[in-house]
Amino acid sequence: MNNKDLYRSNPLTGVKLDQVINELVEQYGWELLHAYLQLNCFKNNPSTESTVKFLKKTVWAQEKVENFYLYRLKNLPKPDDVQYELPPRDRIIPEGHVPGTPCELSFSDAKRIQEKKAAKDRARTRKQRSSAQNPWGN
Repeated sequence: MNNKDLYRSNPLTGVKLDQVINELVEQYGWELLHAYLQLNCFKNNPSTESTVKFLKKTVWAQEKVENFYLYRLKNLPKPDDVQYELPPRDRIIPEGHVPGTPCELSFSDAKRIQEKKAAKDRARTRKQRSSAQNPWGN
């Protein structure tokens, strides 16, 4: 299999950003997308047009949404470390991996994930503060 064939195996190939947004909104709705992704474009007067406009200007947010699309909606297996470093549209999905049924999502699960992320961020901040106070790392 050559690189062209591998590239075609990515579910994002040939799919426009507005299609990604429409599929996500149809499956999960604006509120649940905001609960998981924490992007204001899903909360404040959401529309496909304004969301696409924001995502095209904000690469990190677009990659976050495309990751969500691939690994929650399309339910693909998580990529290895090498593939994860690439933008979602450049990742190669191994042969034989086909999109599955969309993941079941809930507001309680979204809250749990956000709390876990916040705790991790707090721990990282504490570690950075302690290393800044003691430059020798002791």
